[in-house]
Amino acid sequence: MKTALHKIGVPIAAIVIFLVLWELLVWANGWPDYVMASPSDLPKAYSRFWELFLIGSWQTLWRTVAGLIIAVLAGTLLGMVMGFSRIARDALYPLLVGFNAIPKATLVPVLALLFIGQHNFNTVMMAFMISFFPIAVSVGIGLSTLEPEYRDILRSLGASRYTIFTKIALPKTLPEFFGALKVAVTLAFIGTNLVEIVSPHGRGLGALFLSAQTNSNYPLMFAVLIALAVLGIVLYYAVVYLERIFAGWAERPAT
Repeated sequence: MKTALHKIGVPIAAIVIFLVLWELLVWANGWPDYVMASPSDLPKAYSRFWELFLIGSWQTLWRTVAGLIIAVLAGTLLGMVMGFSRIARDALYPLLVGFNAIPKATLVPVLALLFIGQHNFNTVMMAFMISFFPIAVSVGIGLSTLEPEYRDILRSLGASRYTIFTKIALPKTLPEFFGALKVAVTLAFIGTNLVEIVSPHGRGLGALFLSAQTNSNYPLMFAVLIALAVLGIVLYYAVVYLERIFAGWAERPAT
């Protein structure tokens, strides 16, 4: 019970302290809301545009989750190929690194031209492309660093490749996989919002942010940023929950 209260209370206290410091910073500098909105300015924006926030949050969230799921499936598959094949690893790593080095904002108009009018598809694809890299690399590294003596012992006992993968390789890779997935969650939100903001037919919280910027509604802009942060935190802790279920054995006890 004490541990649960600690895990819940500490993050909430940190958020409250952050909001108080933010409020004090705006008050101390005497900034108007068109320079820096304060937390006390945000409730009005939420109450006035609550319906747009609900619709936009759902649109942003489902596209992000869809792109993340595709990234997990494709990244895990490619990571397995690189992890079990040295030739594939040497061939694919430079391509992955080069692709990841490309600013993803430059790909938004490319996707828009290739798939004209397919806004949902473009948004999901951008979320996938920006979150794919860490998953593929983590799985590839986790499998390629598998101790050979484990494989030799299991093979001498007649274990198949499938048994070796499910009993040794997969459990060993899970901690690295979930570590990369935590990073990929935030990256996927960045990809989603890139398309929502840049696309002329954008929808979701990114489009709401752009509309607020166009109309010089600065409290609404900051309210959208906080809403995005909340969605990111929720999805992050969803991954933490899954990690505790499937890889909780790898967590070291607190000292």
